[in-house]
Amino acid sequence: MLSPRVLILAGGLSHEREVSLRSGRRVAEELRDSGCEVTVTDVDDRLLDTLRSGQVDVVWPLLHGVSGEDGAVRDVLELVGVPYVGSDPAACRLSWDKSVAKGTAGEAGLSTPRFVALPHGIFRELGANRVLTSIVERLGLPLVVKPARGGSALGASAVREASGLPRAMVDCFAYGDVALVEQQVSGVEVAVTVLDTGTGPIALPPVEIVPDSGFYDYDARYVAGATEFFCPARLPDSAVEAVKTAALAAHKAFGLRHVSRTDLIVDGSGIPWFLEVNVAPGMTETSLLPMSIEAAGLSAPQVYRDLVETALAPPS
Repeated sequence: MLSPRVLILAGGLSHEREVSLRSGRRVAEELRDSGCEVTVTDVDDRLLDTLRSGQVDVVWPLLHGVSGEDGAVRDVLELVGVPYVGSDPAACRLSWDKSVAKGTAGEAGLSTPRFVALPHGIFRELGANRVLTSIVERLGLPLVVKPARGGSALGASAVREASGLPRAMVDCFAYGDVALVEQQVSGVEVAVTVLDTGTGPIALPPVEIVPDSGFYDYDARYVAGATEFFCPARLPDSAVEAVKTAALAAHKAFGLRHVSRTDLIVDGSGIPWFLEVNVAPGMTETSLLPMSIEAAGLSAPQVYRDLVETALAPPS
């Protein structure tokens, strides 16, 4: 196929809509540079008609947050029978809930910080102060609080003193009904992209993340200049290999395909700690996946076209 017709899904109704739109525009530009015919569309009541029109060869869902990463839209693509870039619905569901994902990572032999996942209602039923005191007694400080289902660090915050935990919980519940509270591991934060364009998964150079604020929150991710990045990460060779091995293990354990990004902390002993895995990594001008592609000496237009063609290839 000389010129694949690609439909990029971007936007959606989640809190990460703007990030998704930026990702969609960026990938569309790269794919057009590679010779693909590209249309970018939102998810609305016209989508099914578009998918059934015969004018779409492959779909690339670049939706972040609910529906985009929980497997729902991909379920619809499976129903219609249109090929798409990225992981299947079951793998998305397994990755989407961070508390479930941490269990899967642990079963795969990856280290992951101790945590609890608590719904909003439990604080009303048992008393917020009692629950918060129990969290600190059990997990200690510092802590990280974030929605169990969500991305882009929306509603996430670091808690260094017990007095800051109530505010962090309020901020978290503004973006989701279940809060994941985990021990904060001290070390170097990295993100590792895994690509599979048909010859098996490979891990790209890890990106080291150094936010000015000390915590990689939403602003640190998407405000230009708010975070310093180093790719490849400034780690010993042994630690670089360890994070790549961990990312590949996560990619396989979750049953992911085509592209994923695993977020980790490397502690002072060089041990990588699994934080989460992303089935729809950001593709904006400040996102980490494009940095890894460049550091690997690869061409983004060619990589994205390879992913499209891999999605179009018949199952082996």
